[in-house]
Amino acid sequence: MSIKISHQFDAGAIDVLRAEDPSAIELNIRKDSHADIVQWFYFRVQGAQATPLNLRFLNAGSSAYPDGWIDYQAVASYDRETWFRVPTSYDGKVMTIAHTPEFDSVYYAYFEPYSWERHLALLDSAQLSPLVTLVDLGSTVEGRDLNMLVIGDPDSEKKVWVIARQHPGETMAEWFVEGMVEALLDPANPFGRQCLNEAVFYVVPNMNPDGSVRGNLRTNAAGANLNREWMTPTMERSPEVFLVKQKMHEIGCDLFLDIHGDEGLPYVFVAGSESLETFSAAQAAEQQRFVDDFKVASPDFQDAHGYGVTPFTPETLTMGSPHITHAFGCLSLTLEMPFKDNANDPDPEAGWSGPRSVELGKSILQPVLRSLLA
Repeated sequence: MSIKISHQFDAGAIDVLRAEDPSAIELNIRKDSHADIVQWFYFRVQGAQATPLNLRFLNAGSSAYPDGWIDYQAVASYDRETWFRVPTSYDGKVMTIAHTPEFDSVYYAYFEPYSWERHLALLDSAQLSPLVTLVDLGSTVEGRDLNMLVIGDPDSEKKVWVIARQHPGETMAEWFVEGMVEALLDPANPFGRQCLNEAVFYVVPNMNPDGSVRGNLRTNAAGANLNREWMTPTMERSPEVFLVKQKMHEIGCDLFLDIHGDEGLPYVFVAGSESLETFSAAQAAEQQRFVDDFKVASPDFQDAHGYGVTPFTPETLTMGSPHITHAFGCLSLTLEMPFKDNANDPDPEAGWSGPRSVELGKSILQPVLRSLLA
């Protein structure tokens, strides 16, 4: 059987240049469907059981985040359930995966995917809880459902908003949300119970359904980077942000978490709203308390490494977290998880992973509760 490489499935993305010789397979990372963003890949190889593969990504050096390939190891799976890291090297131009599959069919991806089917299953299982209302906010550019989970009593005085996957290839964000929702709905989880005593949660597990299914890293089906659309979203270009922002102003917001992944930094960290000209000492103290509490709740979280404070520019208010702090005066944080591994506590087999993101999602309820009680 000759080697076959395919990507015509949910979130699949690759351009095959040459695949005749398993020791010299040449690929290009495919750009986002409607934007020149090159980073996400996900494809299937068949017919290579016990055959050493050298998969060369020729355009890795001209990708959106070429530093993301330094010390990076791609993920692979035989069953799309268990994912593991495979030997990956980068010479500054070409990234190479060197792997000998144990089975006839193997999948390779930039990070552990979170499928549209799993997204629907998350919504479906959550709505079975008497604590949950499933709300349809509207439709995406391509007509997919943009859904929100309302968890807890809508009459609660405090409103917590959590959104994920503005950048669709940052799949660790929806894994995180899955863990957080599981903890909120677990009657044996005291942080979940107490959080719902104090607040109602509005959760949008996937802000970018079109980009997710299309295998985009960063943009929607109109080519929009949703995390630069918050100042002036439109139904034509960024209905996903338009609809969520509209609902937030209708309901109110007391705490906002925007969940992401970072290509370059091998750490879990948050970015706040320090660059806002109106950011007060009281807001700074509230943000620092959340950070300190999160470090106690999860050893995976740290604040020694991150983006640092950037100066205010007109672009600042186009981004979710600072825009919400500016609009509502509340604590707003962008949480970043690594595509690589957590350098503070590495896992050579899995690296940073879906299951580890799930656990981080569960742990965030501790600092959220402390913030609600403050």
